[in-house]
Amino acid sequence: MAIEENEQDMASLWDAYKKKNDTKARDAIVEKYLPLVNIIAGRVAISLPSHIERDDLISSGFFGLMDAVERYDPQRKNKFETYAGVRIRGAMLDYLRSRDFLPSSIRQKARAYEKTMGRLEEEFGRNARDEEVAEAMGMEPEDLRLLLAQINAATIVPLDDYVRTEDTQAAVPGPAAAIEKKEMQGILAQAIGKLPEKEKQVVALYYYDELTMREISMVMHLTEARVCQLHTKAIFRLRGHLARAKASLVD
Repeated sequence: MAIEENEQDMASLWDAYKKKNDTKARDAIVEKYLPLVNIIAGRVAISLPSHIERDDLISSGFFGLMDAVERYDPQRKNKFETYAGVRIRGAMLDYLRSRDFLPSSIRQKARAYEKTMGRLEEEFGRNARDEEVAEAMGMEPEDLRLLLAQINAATIVPLDDYVRTEDTQAAVPGPAAAIEKKEMQGILAQAIGKLPEKEKQVVALYYYDELTMREISMVMHLTEARVCQLHTKAIFRLRGHLARAKASLVD
């Protein structure tokens, strides 16, 4: 009974705001869903560099929530939490991208690293070793390790971004989009299973158990820097795998 009353209260608030532009109703809706901003900020923040403040994520997420309230159409019968979650998270990621100070020269090398590793793994039919990637890029292994360390210092967008449906106008994607997303999730699961053991463990602990990099370093008895490097390498492998899979789906 309490749930039904709460739903009726929210329906009344939406009606008052959308039909009468009642700003008090809007503020009540925003206050109701503010905890969602904190939850999403916590999930996004767990792998970020120390110079990124969680309060900044929450601030950007608040504007994402405001945008969601403004754009949401209750008549579509879509769940607001789902719609708002996409908007809030998108606002946070936009903020993180604006703080990404990775020099263009390093960014170019990072793209070259991703392409080279993907090409080698497709050619070998297995995970490429650092020495093989370095040789293919005309680099010394030590230079490649330095490159990975420089990439680690930049903001890393969480992996689930690469399988997230970008259509924020509807909480429920169309049949074709839903099928494609399910296929990509299956492909991602297979790709994770093929990762080197330590990279697979980092991905599992971070994305499924939601541990921080520091906590993972304690579990795996590795330095935090080494865990970050394993995470970065795993991301590049998985991104390459997903990109090739998407290309094959289009073909």
